Amino acid sequence: MKEFKKIATLDNGVEASLLRSILEERGLPHFMRSYYDTAYDGIYQTQKGWGEIRAPSEYQDEILQILTDIRKT
Repeated sequence: MKEFKKIATLDNGVEASLLRSILEERGLPHFMRSYYDTAYDGIYQTQKGWGEIRAPSEYQDEILQILTDIRKT
């Protein structure tokens, strides 16, 4: 099994949703982790971003390029 590492921090839920849909469409393995915590009512998301994208390191460049393209639009 491939080791998943943190690729990038995601800014918001819209960005995360769009990235997830593109990665699934291309069949790229990934995992998204939200920083939302019900005990703290989401305070970490305002400080640290929405969450993070994790994937095997060989997909890092491709995922970062997709994320850059999303952020440009």
